[in-house]
Amino acid sequence: MSNSRVPKVNKEMDTPEVIFSNLIRIADTIAQNFGKNCEVAVHDLSNLDKSLIHIAGDVTHRKPGAPITDLVVKVLHQEGDQARDMVGYKSITKDGRILKSSTTFIRDGRDKIIGALCINFDITDFQHIQAAVGDLINLPYQGGEDKKETFASTVHETIDVLVAQAAEVVGKPPATMSMEEKIKFVATLEQKGAFLIKGAVDYIATVLGVSKYTVYNYLQKVRSTEGLNLITK
Repeated sequence: MSNSRVPKVNKEMDTPEVIFSNLIRIADTIAQNFGKNCEVAVHDLSNLDKSLIHIAGDVTHRKPGAPITDLVVKVLHQEGDQARDMVGYKSITKDGRILKSSTTFIRDGRDKIIGALCINFDITDFQHIQAAVGDLINLPYQGGEDKKETFASTVHETIDVLVAQAAEVVGKPPATMSMEEKIKFVATLEQKGAFLIKGAVDYIATVLGVSKYTVYNYLQKVRSTEGLNLITK
């Protein structure tokens, strides 16, 4: 439980430039305080393709200019400006390290989400210690449910992950899908917020072997009640 008093903010302090400048300083302070196992990322969500504007630490090996994660894209698509902060969730890096992660959405004076402050803390070594101690006292360690979050270096890598997840839902590779299955594939991608990413339609069209106009047609069907029902079949 926390207690806070929200002060009135001068409009001159509410510009994106000032907000992100302060976030960068906060990110550096947090990362320096918690050491090499901690990474703090600052995202400007006005450009999801290259949202990462500052990163303190090197836990996920990303650089400024990397895209927002697929998990944040999904939350923004589903909840918009009402998106809730995510605190203390478990995620896994591409090389198998276990992270305790938190994402705070940053809002401007109109309560619009403009950015995100993301903390990733590598707890792999601590989990090994916990597992060893649990074995010693005969209390097997049981981990929590993993969050599927991809720390991509390029926007195409993010889309590739979403495409793979959608293909898994359909149950076959895109090249062998029927029209109904392709619509279900597009419906799954729409649910995950894939089409918030610039260039996604052209990329999905290539994956499906259809024109971008066909993808737009599928999207139109998906956004109808009939199309959305396909995802549950």
